[in-house]
This record gives sequence, structure tokens and C-alpha cells, in this order.
Amino acid sequence: MPEGDTVFLAGRRMHEALAGKTLRRGELRHPRLATLDLTGLDVLGVRTYGKHMFTRFSDHNSLRSHFRMDGAWHLYRPGERWRRPAHQARAVFEVDDRQAIGFALHDMEFIPTSRENELISHLGPDLLSEEFDAAEAVRRLTADPSRPVGIALLDQRIMAGVGNLYRAEVCFLLRVLPTAPVSSVDAARAVALSRKLLQANQWRPEQITTGDRRVQHYVFERTGKPCLRCGTRVRSDEIDGRFVYFCPKCQSG
Repeated sequence: MPEGDTVFLAGRRMHEALAGKTLRRGELRHPRLATLDLTGLDVLGVRTYGKHMFTRFSDHNSLRSHFRMDGAWHLYRPGERWRRPAHQARAVFEVDDRQAIGFALHDMEFIPTSRENELISHLGPDLLSEEFDAAEAVRRLTADPSRPVGIALLDQRIMAGVGNLYRAEVCFLLRVLPTAPVSSVDAARAVALSRKLLQANQWRPEQITTGDRRVQHYVFERTGKPCLRCGTRVRSDEIDGRFVYFCPKCQSG
């Protein structure tokens, strides 16, 4: 599942490519939206919040899209070959000099722009927002002290943006197992680390948590490889139906 920084960067690139331009082609190929034709509308801008993206149009409506597990927005020059099959395209937007293609976007809604906040009101503070409320994120994280920290970090109602990659890396940096209770960690540090890691990668496609492009992650997807801190082989297990990665020596709890 894409992390919040992936959605943030996609949104900024979409904004730069489409904002202030008129759609020469505006197709939505989602079953519920297939009758809509957005051709002729101006794109006012693109906003992201956590893992949600809102593309705003001049008719005072917005298209909300969520990447879920395999969704993505691609940008192309006119005539450039798409990198994914055409049958996966759920949105096709064209302006004079660019194409924006939304692939495998299963979760899409076309709503009045004034209702955007209704769809994200249940979410916690956006880790990449300039108005990020760290105290509120800490309050939400500590509301259930017995909950496994690895599950809490993925809960978008606590703070929006952490996915499986950052969940694993934050737990490693906190030196706790993902199954350790929230009460065993410094909640303020968990929130600060989550924000720091996302911010470090928000303007680039690579997601580097170690500071080293040669070995980009401490434990994520490194099962069987040596821990960068102690050399013990990294392990993986399932928690709540998702794989978690950890060092059995460096992490406790």
C-alpha cells in the first residue's frame, strides 16, 4: 500500500501538470462514474490528505481517489506509451501538453468540493501537513495503551500517512517489536519519527530511511538479511493480516 509521501508527491506532480489548464479529455472509467464527462472543465488544483487525493475542477466538484494497494497516477507526454495496461485505466485526463492516467483506482468519488472535509474528518492529523498537530496525534495514539504499536501506527484515524514500510522502520528505530503495547513506547517520539521519515522522502520517489541509498531500509522487506545495527538476521511475521519486519535482538517487547 502506498505511503503518505507517495500520495503527496503524486499530488504535487499532478498539480504542477494540470492546475490552471482545461481538460481536452476527461474520462472516468469507474463503474459508478462512467457516465460523467469532464471534458471542458478547468483543473483548479490537486490536494492530498494522508492517502487521499482530491482533484478540483471549475464546476465546484472534486474527484477523490485513494491508491489502496495497487493504485497510481501516471503523467505522460502526448503520444507517450503508457507503462500499465489500458484496461487498468480508471481516469484519463488530457490537457494540451500532458496526460494524467489513474490506474487501478478502485476507490473514487465525484463530490462537491465543499464536502471534501467530510470524507476525511475521521482521519487523524496529516503527517505531511504544514499544520500538523503533533499533540493531537499523541493523544490519539495513547488513547488505547494496550494496543500493539504496530497496529496503532497503521491506523489512519490516529495519524494519516503511515503505511507498512514506515510502520516497520519506526518500530525498529524505537527498538520495540510491532507487537509491543503502545504503553511501552515514547508516544511523542513515535509521532515525531513518523513525521520525520515521511518528510525526508516527500519530494523524491525513493523511500530511504537509513540515509544510505545502498541499503535504503533497516528492516522493511529485508527478511533473512543481517540487521544493520547488530548483524542478527531480520525476521518477518504476520500481524493483523500484514507482514511486519523486525530484528529479534534490537527490538523488544
